[in-house]
Amino acid sequence: MHPGESHDLLVGFDTSDDAAVYRLGDQAVLLTVDFFTPMVDDPYDFGRITAANSLSDIYAMGGRPLTAMNLLAMPCSLPAEVTAEVLRGGADKVREAGAIIVGGHTIDDKEPKYGLSVMGVCDPDKVVRNVGAKPGDLLVLTKRIGVGILNTAIKQGLETEESQREVIESMAHLNRDAAEAMLEIGVCAATDITGFGLAGHVREMALGSGCACEIELAQVPVWPKVVEYAEVGVRPGRTADVVSFLDPFVNWGPAGFTWKGILADPQTSGGLLMAVPPRKVDALVVALAARGESAAVVGRMVEGEAGTLRVV
Repeated sequence: MHPGESHDLLVGFDTSDDAAVYRLGDQAVLLTVDFFTPMVDDPYDFGRITAANSLSDIYAMGGRPLTAMNLLAMPCSLPAEVTAEVLRGGADKVREAGAIIVGGHTIDDKEPKYGLSVMGVCDPDKVVRNVGAKPGDLLVLTKRIGVGILNTAIKQGLETEESQREVIESMAHLNRDAAEAMLEIGVCAATDITGFGLAGHVREMALGSGCACEIELAQVPVWPKVVEYAEVGVRPGRTADVVSFLDPFVNWGPAGFTWKGILADPQTSGGLLMAVPPRKVDALVVALAARGESAAVVGRMVEGEAGTLRVV
C-alpha cells in the first residue's frame, strides 16, 4: 500500500477534491486546510473571509464542520490589536458555523497569513464529491464571480472596501445554507469556486467525472463593474497563469480577453458549483431561494473528451 492510502481513506487527493474523507466507524471525517495572505485591509474582515473560505470545503462535500485550528503567520512588529481582530473575525465565523476553535499554531513572518485547519463529519454514504457528474447534468452556481478582479480594483485604489461592501459580505458568507439545499435535493457532484476560477473548477469536475463540459457565457452571474474592469486588464496577477493552464483544454469561443479574465478569475470564498440532473434543477433552485441563496444555471456536462471545456 502506497503512502497516503488506506482502506478507510474514502477520498484522498487523486481528484483534487475539496477535503480528505476518512471512515471512522459509522461516520466519515472530513479534513481540510487553507490559508491566505490578506485580500482586504480590515483585519476583522480578513479573518471572517478566510474562515468562511476554509469552512467552505467541508460544506462543498456535504459535511458539517465541528472543529477548527488557527494557522497564523504575523510579523512581530504588527500591533497586537491587529492580530487579535483577525482571530476574532475567524472565531466569529467559526461560531456562526456551529463549530469551535480548538487551538492552532503561530509563527513570526514578514508577510501576514491566516487560515484554518477544519474537521467535519458526514454520513459516509452521503459524501458529495467533485466527481460523479454525467453528460446532461446542468451546472448550478450560487455566488456571483469576479471578486478577484474587484479585490484588485480595491488594491489599485479604483474602489474602496466601503464601495465593495456587498462583495466583501459575499466572501464572508458561509456556504452552509447552500449545502443544506444541495443535500435536500441531491446532486451528482459539487465543488466550491476558489483559486482556479469558474472555468478551472468546472474543468476539474469534468475531468474527474469523465465528461466534457460547456459554460454558457450569457448565464454567468458577475458582480457590477467586473466586466468594465476586466476590459482594461484589472485582474489578479495569477489570472494569466490560470488562463495558460486552461488553454490546452478549453475552446474559449466568444470569450475574448475580457471574459477569459473573468472565467479564470481566482475567487476567494466563492460559491458552490453543483452538477444536477435536469429533472432536479428547478427543485434545487427553489430550495436555494428558500434559504436566501442565489442560483444560476451556467452550463452543462456533455459527451466528449474528459476534462475539455467549451464556452458558448
